[in-house]
Amino acid sequence: MKIAIGCDPNAQTAKEEIIKFIEKRRIGKFKDFGSTDPIYANVAIEVAEAVACGDFDRGILICGTGIGVSIAANKVKGAYAALISDIYSAKRAILSNDANIACLGAFTIGSKLREELIEAFLTNEFEPGCPSQPKVNAFRKYDLER
Repeated sequence: MKIAIGCDPNAQTAKEEIIKFIEKRRIGKFKDFGSTDPIYANVAIEVAEAVACGDFDRGILICGTGIGVSIAANKVKGAYAALISDIYSAKRAILSNDANIACLGAFTIGSKLREELIEAFLTNEFEPGCPSQPKVNAFRKYDLER
């Protein structure tokens, strides 16, 4: 799995912890899109575009709450960013919604929970034809037509 990861300056430590976790667990290969730009929308859009065009399978974005990067990433056609803060949501982001970007808060989620969320997000797969498929089809159709 190819993973794009980025954050704002406030989330640098959280991003480094996530990168170490991905490396330790050998979940996939990643590209760090940086963290120096204080305008979180810039890195969020860059990661979202890289995922939406298919260069990366999944993306991870982190800011103070995860809200800002989620809003910014979802402006990119083909990017489906989900704000995750609990294990159930992290799994359902994939299983029910086929999200391709996880957004997390550096100030709202502790290190251990962040690791569990990333593992849940990166190790689950959407199953085409599942009961959620018509819902996913509806928002993807709208996305393509806008």
